[in-house]
Amino acid sequence: MKQIIQANKDRYIQELQDFLRIPSISAMGEHQDDVRAAAEWLANALEGIGMENVEIVETKRHPIVYADWLHAEGQPTVLVYGHYDVQPADPVELWDTPAFEPVIRNHKLYARGATDDKGQLFLHIKALETLMEQYGKLPVNVKFCVEGEEEIASPNLPPFIEEHKEKLAADAVLISDTSFIEEGQPAICTSLRGALAMELSVETANSDLHSGVYGGGVPNAVHSLVKLLDSFHDDQGKIAVEGFYEGVPEPTEALKEEVASIPFRKEKTKKDLALEEYFGEEGFTFQERTGIRPTLEINGVTGGFQGEGIKTIVPSKASAKISCRLVGEQNPQKIFEDINRHIEAYKPVGARLSLQQSVTANPVTLDSSNTMIQKAADAYEKVYGVRPLYPKEGGSIPIVEVFSRVLQSPVVLMGFGLPSENLHAPNEHFHLDNYLNGMETVGEYLLSLNKES
Repeated sequence: MKQIIQANKDRYIQELQDFLRIPSISAMGEHQDDVRAAAEWLANALEGIGMENVEIVETKRHPIVYADWLHAEGQPTVLVYGHYDVQPADPVELWDTPAFEPVIRNHKLYARGATDDKGQLFLHIKALETLMEQYGKLPVNVKFCVEGEEEIASPNLPPFIEEHKEKLAADAVLISDTSFIEEGQPAICTSLRGALAMELSVETANSDLHSGVYGGGVPNAVHSLVKLLDSFHDDQGKIAVEGFYEGVPEPTEALKEEVASIPFRKEKTKKDLALEEYFGEEGFTFQERTGIRPTLEINGVTGGFQGEGIKTIVPSKASAKISCRLVGEQNPQKIFEDINRHIEAYKPVGARLSLQQSVTANPVTLDSSNTMIQKAADAYEKVYGVRPLYPKEGGSIPIVEVFSRVLQSPVVLMGFGLPSENLHAPNEHFHLDNYLNGMETVGEYLLSLNKES
């Protein structure tokens, strides 16, 4: 495979650049046609390598692209998932070069979507093309399910999976939308926290009031909000919402050792982030707090006068955006209800409260000893010369839990990005070595799944 990849690498890179030029920003209505153009481009690319039954499936918003190749009789089936939509480029002034004009600098390809997730998705297509060229066929059966809404929380993919679980049935779901631990150290993520996002609104009077005339005699919406937000945690960093920790497993010594085995430069990270000190739930390490423990974070606060200078008012409205990361058997709906009861119990005098739910995702844990995951580890080791580690990611990829639950298939999170590649930020990029080595690794993985190999 390596020789074919090296012989075609310039074309493979050029084709990825063509894909990256499409500003497929799913969150912005003005880019709706661009999102569709990316779906059509992807469908053509899949047809071009010999995939069959290629469909652009309509949803309530952006389409899903499906394709398959099912001629490996008696061999396993692998479902490849990815997303062709990208984040907005803002703030555009912080990009060194335009976000949708791909450019190569220092063996890195800079563009929005380079690592998240067009580059990581497209290397699968090139891996299959290489296998086709070398063997005239694929070693296993392959299906693609690629969405255009991952960056807006995948509202239409879960029902599609539920409705088409027989069509999507597979022995493994292969996803490349994660990162190495660091350059040269591959990783297969085996745990993702669930998520719950909410907005808490507080109202007091029917309008802002003059602080000289009314101050000291009426409730202040910002004071009320701050008091509520402070009630969510105790002084030791533990979440003080009754019932919040129900379903949270006590970490075993084996799990603690596995978490501790992931490299973490404590002092360097503190310095890089300009932190005076770390903070979090007492009794747990930084890696445990950010990987296997639940959280409740305040993401943003709004209230009162925000302009230049001062405006002496008693604010009548205030709001906060709140998110939770969940683990174990925690249920997002139950946590939402627990928080709702908490704010009612701690409601300040004169405050009218509203809690609105948005994003929800269940936690997922994957068994690192599963054969499908261990064969992926073998493929990494063969190409990179290093066995991957198995980190517990603090973030959420909601669709992983859906695939795992609905299809009853192991999910293999075989990422090729690096934590330093600025995903969701200006100057996003993808290391071209990992783009090309990723093709080889995926190819070796699929070859290893063939029962006759």
